[in-house]
Amino acid sequence: MADSRQDLSRFSVLIVDDVPLNLTLVEKMIGRFGFDVRTAFNGLECMKEVIARQPDLILLDIMMPFMDGFEVIAKIRENPAWSGIRIVVLSALNSNEDIVKAYNLGANDFLSKPILLSKLTHSIATQLSIPLA
Repeated sequence: MADSRQDLSRFSVLIVDDVPLNLTLVEKMIGRFGFDVRTAFNGLECMKEVIARQPDLILLDIMMPFMDGFEVIAKIRENPAWSGIRIVVLSALNSNEDIVKAYNLGANDFLSKPILLSKLTHSIATQLSIPLA
């Protein structure tokens, strides 16, 4: 469906993870949908991307150097201009405390690694209010 791809290219998705293999994996998982995909290797790079070109959706790891995902969520949520950014946490941290902390800081969804394509697709579709097949 070429029309769907054109429609979806208007959505920018920022994938943030300090492990290059994880970035590549998630990028390949969502690549077929035609989103405008960008990547960042840590929380500081993520914030630079948010300032430069506000993404519609951030797929965010928690455990990263310089600025972890929890700090990123808090910084984004303290700026009202960024209230429309949807944040889906993709993390190996999966204790109830970590999940609750992410939601309390303002994450919109939390997926535990390893990431299942069906769950990722469902989460993205829900966050962007679009059908994905």
